[in-house]
Amino acid sequence: MAKRRSLRLLQLAFLAALASAAGRNDARAADTLTMGVIGIGSAQQWALWIADAKGFFTENNLQVETVTTPSAAAVMQQIIAGSIQIGTAGLTSPMRAIDQGIAVAVLGIETQAPPYSLWSKPALKSMSDLRGKTIVVGGAKDITRTYLERMVVPGGVPKDSYDLIYAGSAAARFSALSAGAVDAALLNPPFNFKAQAAGFTNLGNLTDTVQMPFTGYVVATAWAKAHKPQLTAFATGIAKGVDWFNNEANRAEAIDILQKVSKADRDDVAATYDLYRKLQVFPRKGVIAGSQIASIIQALQDVGELDGPPDIARFIDPQIAAIVESVK
Repeated sequence: MAKRRSLRLLQLAFLAALASAAGRNDARAADTLTMGVIGIGSAQQWALWIADAKGFFTENNLQVETVTTPSAAAVMQQIIAGSIQIGTAGLTSPMRAIDQGIAVAVLGIETQAPPYSLWSKPALKSMSDLRGKTIVVGGAKDITRTYLERMVVPGGVPKDSYDLIYAGSAAARFSALSAGAVDAALLNPPFNFKAQAAGFTNLGNLTDTVQMPFTGYVVATAWAKAHKPQLTAFATGIAKGVDWFNNEANRAEAIDILQKVSKADRDDVAATYDLYRKLQVFPRKGVIAGSQIASIIQALQDVGELDGPPDIARFIDPQIAAIVESVK
C-alpha cells in the first residue's frame, strides 16, 4: 500500500512538473512586436490602446511595444532600417517608398476617414485670406500636405501662394499656432477642440471636401512574410479593439483609456470619441480596397510625385493584404 502511495505521489509530481514546464513554454511563446507611432497617445491609435489595455493582444501570445517618433518619415526610416517591425503613417509615405522600389508594404488601413480641420488666427476668416500666409502641416512629403492642397486649391488659393513649415505631430502644430509662429495649422482631435476653445477660426473640415483614407499599418515586406502569425495576432487584436470602441456601452472606459495614454483633457477626449464614431474613422479589419489605393495614386500624380505607372497592383502585396482579410 505504501509503495502504491509513493508511486502515485511520484506520478502527481511528474504531472505537476510537466504542467509547470508547459506554463513556462507558453510564457516564452509570447512574441514582441515593436510599433512606431507619431507623437504621444494619438487618437489615431485608439484601437491599439484599447487592445493593449483589454488584453486582446496577449490572449494571442503577442505583446506590442510602442516607440514614439516625430513624423511619418521617421516611422518609415525605422521600418526600412529594421529598428521596428510595424508602424503607422499617412498612406502617401509607404506608397512613395513602394514607387521607389523600397520593399515595404501596407498591412491594412488604420483610419479610413481623415478627421482634420484647418484652423487660423482669428483675423483670418476665409480660405482666400491664406494668400501670403504661413501654414504648418506634418511634413514636405506628409499626407497632411496633400490634404491641405485638396482643401485650399478649390478655395481659390494656389499652392504656391502661401508658405509652409513642418511639424510631425498635431500637438506641435497647435503649439505653433498658439504661439503665433504660423497663421494656420492643419489639426486633428483633440487639438481642433483646443483651437475652437482658444478662439481660432475654423476654415474648413477635411471630410467635407476629401474622400480618401488616412493612415495605414506599414511593414517591411520580407519581415512580414516571415512573421504572418504575429501579424495575424496583431490584426485580430486591432479588430477586437475597433469592435469594443464602437460599442456605446464602452464609451466611458474608452475615454479613460485614451486619456491615460494621451494625458489630454477629458472633455476633449470625449468630444473626440463622439466625432470618431460619427465619422466611422476606424475600419474593423482595414482591408485595402483598390479604390482607396487609386485615390492616393491620384493625389501623388497630381503633385508630380509618382515615378512609375499608376498600376494599383504595384502597391498591394496580396500575401500581406491576405493577413487582415483572414481576420474573423
